[in-house]
Amino acid sequence: MPIDAKHEDLQSLRIDRTERGASNGEPPAWARRYIVIGIVVVAVLSLSVLAYRLLGREAPEVEVVRASAENSDVGDTVLSATGYIVAHHTINVNSKVTGRLAWIGVEKGDRVQEGQVLVRLEDEEFRASYEQAKGALDNARAYLDELEHGSRPEEIQEAQHNLDEARATLMNDKLTLDRTKELSAGGVVSRQSLDDATAKFESDQQRVNSLDKAFQLMKIGPRREEIARARGSVAQAQGLADYAKSQLDATVIRAPVTGTILDRTAEKGELITAQFASAAAGGPQGSVVSLADLNDLQVELDIAQADFARLGPKQKGIVTTDTYPDKKYDGEIAQISPEANRQKATVQVKVQVLNPSKYPDVFLRPEMNATVKFLADQPKASGAQPAGAFVPAAAVRDHDGKKIVLLAFDGKARMREVHVLSQRTDGFLVDGLVGGESVITKGPQGLKDGDTIKVKG
Repeated sequence: MPIDAKHEDLQSLRIDRTERGASNGEPPAWARRYIVIGIVVVAVLSLSVLAYRLLGREAPEVEVVRASAENSDVGDTVLSATGYIVAHHTINVNSKVTGRLAWIGVEKGDRVQEGQVLVRLEDEEFRASYEQAKGALDNARAYLDELEHGSRPEEIQEAQHNLDEARATLMNDKLTLDRTKELSAGGVVSRQSLDDATAKFESDQQRVNSLDKAFQLMKIGPRREEIARARGSVAQAQGLADYAKSQLDATVIRAPVTGTILDRTAEKGELITAQFASAAAGGPQGSVVSLADLNDLQVELDIAQADFARLGPKQKGIVTTDTYPDKKYDGEIAQISPEANRQKATVQVKVQVLNPSKYPDVFLRPEMNATVKFLADQPKASGAQPAGAFVPAAAVRDHDGKKIVLLAFDGKARMREVHVLSQRTDGFLVDGLVGGESVITKGPQGLKDGDTIKVKG
């Protein structure tokens, strides 16, 4: 190939920079536009992912309770425990007989007096049985009276007359027999006539002897054994009559004590049984009402075994209720269970409320929540002093050797250090809270100060 031809081919491969130099080396406008759009899209996507990670994550749910403020105006408290108010004696009023309820005169909450009629049952059958037993008793008594009083004078006189008449007849028969013997010996009358006269005389003689014995017994009266048997019949009839009367009286159910009706378990027309009750609808009921004396109330507490040593017999305390926390009642330990509950690790203690009628209205009711603050022997000087706030045991946590609680505030968990003043069966009295704070009792395991939270409910 000639040299000129090779030179031309090399020239064709050379880059022409004249056109690029005209645009000063910058990319064209359409290329710059696509580059800017790409950068913006990447930035928007990055920001979206970051916002989703920061803001789209759901806050954990927590449970909270209100810390309750307490004052120390009741003296030195050695232990505080919560429980329930119970009636010292609750009576389920049952029927002694089985019958259909005819009338009920009380409602739940009514105040009743001892002996007041509460319920009446249908009594027709019981009344008829009593009348029958009473008639049998009257009959037995009449027979006993007859035996005890003996024969009447008229009866004795009548027996005397019968005996005299028989004796007169016997004397006449004796004379007739003697004449017949004489006539028979002379051959005037037959042997048959003599036999008849002899038989009649002997028969009348036996009759005289019988009437004489009856007359003697009439004067002596009945035998002692017969009187004793009649008395036994009277006692038996009396027992049957008393039983029938008790069955009749049992159709009227009365209040055994003065108290308040707690529950009414039967209605008019229902069958009331003294033997077995049925849980089925329409079945016989075992009880009619339950009542208790609301002036004899106690607080039933389960004291942790670790706190039990702080208490003693007859220890005083102050009783308050969640419903009326401003009303305080004097209390005293009335009963300590002789055995502990191994499942709960507690000992049951019952505190007698000494003045349940302290206020004009009834504020203490069975099954109410109640708190008892047991007092030390030496009371504190008068004057209310801040004593801290009560929080549940689940709210107090350990953090770096300190006791803390986590508060729910403005959607965040806030840590607060506290000092435990006293321990109770259901929580702690702590210093560091004023009362009213929302204390977290249940939340995620790793919850810490500043975490975003959501209050359950």
